[in-house]
Amino acid sequence: MATFAYMIYPELESTVYEDLAGRILYEDNHLLILNKRPGEIVQGDKTGDEPLSETLKAFIARRDSKPGHVFMGVPHRLDRPVSGISVFAKTSKCLERLNEAFRSGNVHKTYWALTCGRPDPQEGELVHFLIRNEKQNKSYAYDTQKNGSKKAVLRYRVIKDTDRYHLVEVELLTGRHHQIRCQLSTIGCPIKGDLKYGAPRSNRDGGISLHARSIRFTHPTRDEEIFVEAPVDWSPIIKTE
Repeated sequence: MATFAYMIYPELESTVYEDLAGRILYEDNHLLILNKRPGEIVQGDKTGDEPLSETLKAFIARRDSKPGHVFMGVPHRLDRPVSGISVFAKTSKCLERLNEAFRSGNVHKTYWALTCGRPDPQEGELVHFLIRNEKQNKSYAYDTQKNGSKKAVLRYRVIKDTDRYHLVEVELLTGRHHQIRCQLSTIGCPIKGDLKYGAPRSNRDGGISLHARSIRFTHPTRDEEIFVEAPVDWSPIIKTE
């Protein structure tokens, strides 16, 4: 049986509960969308750290006074150091349909990144062929197709500039391992705090300045478009809304 955060630390129960409640961006009977923080994991991994999927089960059980099993499926994952929109399925039917929507490219996502270099031109499309190194947990980009590579495509535009950093909006057209991090680094624009891909220094919170900003998709059980944006506070580095 999973052990939940506020059960391990009873004195933090109210804090954990209120924190999660304040970060829910959308919820109905079928799905829940949360604004993830850097450092949180969406689904369990080899670290053994408690994932958001389990913490949210405990949250729902307490909030809704559910005595039995709470279902919380994970149709997609954000890297641990990335913040922003994380989608969870509250029913198995919703999970199955969201899985298919992500696989078929019917979920449209945009990201914000603070980069250490300025992309040139100001907006455009990047096409690379990525090879994932499992041992290093890192992807490498090539201009031409290689054995075992996967095509990676994204669109970007520079929104704002400061003396040191640049706010870049990214639309993912494919979903590859570390795609945004790898492709931006390849053109000389590593993401702030991303030491793995060439940033000169880490962020204080241990995360990287990559944020899942918005998501758009058709609701899995009714013919309705869902559009959600996740706020992010990168002040005083750059003003965001």
